[in-house]
Amino acid sequence: MYLLYIDPGTGSMLFAALVGIVSTLFFFLQKFWLKLKFFLTGGRAKEDANAKKVPCVIFGEDGRYWNLFRDICEEMEARQMECEYYTMDEKDPVLQTGYEHIHPSFIGDGNRAFAKLNLMKAKVCLSTTPDLDVLQWKRSKNVDQYLHIYHAVDEGTGYRMFGMDFFDCILVSSEFQASYIRRMEEMRHLKPKDLPVVGSTYLDDLLRRAAEVKKDKDKDDIVVLLAPSWGESGILTRFGDRILEALVKTGYHIIIRPHPQTRKVERQILDPLKSKYPAGEKLEWDESSDNFGSLSRADVMISDFSGVVFDFALVFNKPVIFADTSFDKSPYDSAWFDEPLWRLQVLDQMGISLKQEDFPRMKEVIDGLIADDHFQKGRDRLREQVWQNRGASAKSVVDYLEAVLGEGDAAEEHGGEEKSA
Repeated sequence: MYLLYIDPGTGSMLFAALVGIVSTLFFFLQKFWLKLKFFLTGGRAKEDANAKKVPCVIFGEDGRYWNLFRDICEEMEARQMECEYYTMDEKDPVLQTGYEHIHPSFIGDGNRAFAKLNLMKAKVCLSTTPDLDVLQWKRSKNVDQYLHIYHAVDEGTGYRMFGMDFFDCILVSSEFQASYIRRMEEMRHLKPKDLPVVGSTYLDDLLRRAAEVKKDKDKDDIVVLLAPSWGESGILTRFGDRILEALVKTGYHIIIRPHPQTRKVERQILDPLKSKYPAGEKLEWDESSDNFGSLSRADVMISDFSGVVFDFALVFNKPVIFADTSFDKSPYDSAWFDEPLWRLQVLDQMGISLKQEDFPRMKEVIDGLIADDHFQKGRDRLREQVWQNRGASAKSVVDYLEAVLGEGDAAEEHGGEEKSA
């Protein structure tokens, strides 16, 4: 019996290979049919095939990205632009919106979802999910353009290697972010992508919501948010029990918000920690899809190389502590750069570093940082550098989508005229 066992990783790879074979066969037969139809209909087959494409697909993957796409959907709805919204999260807030022109659907998760994505038909697909044409998510031959929009305002090299290479366009938050993409394109000899500077829709969303939050004047307890990334260089992997014990001993209210990927692939790390440090009056585990509640309540954040530090520092204008996890950049795009990860170079403009030997004096470290206001100027400088077009990003994104769709329609009309001639 054990000879027939296939581990989950191998099973996933075999399924992906099967999807690739089926997709190839599907497209071959489809191409044959279209050619036959072309001759039988006097050249109208191409026209019919294009007519089946939806104008735009937004692939949101998880409900936690709704704060990135919400304003885009609102803007598209106001302009009466038709769009399909695909999500792999059956609890995604978009499924409850009731739009007239935005049509959300739950496409399943895992291999089932990727099978649909790999065969979809659209003029444009917009997503914040990386790894197109790298792992299970393959380019569909019936999608004209793939657009990526960042969910962070850092340098963008913290994705797993090659995660951005096969998109046609990346919508960036600043010229600074675009400069790193250009450097990667040169090093890898890639065709230059379109890099419109649109700003950051999710930071605009956080900023608007933050302005609406009423401050609790009676609050006297310090709230510390531990918000690590995932992987070998993440805080919970490197320090786990040691840093949680140090935080609990401060007596402050502690919020632990594990990275969503930790909840998926690092349960062997997470579950023992949750058992040893259960939720209580002074400690809570935040596993909600929306991070706004924890960000808005916290007085100080402890993180590592996660891009969430910019959300906290630039939107909520509060200090951060960076745990020194001896970041290993080898799995990431940053490995192609000789210099250290940019976000690690600017940490001292937003807050202070925390080494393992500082754990016994954690309360003193936190108190000192909260009392120190000289990081304000550093946060202001970084805000100007990495976050352009503040407050108008959704409009810029939809303007760009309209332009791309308009160019595609014009190209089809032009091609049709040439065919007729």
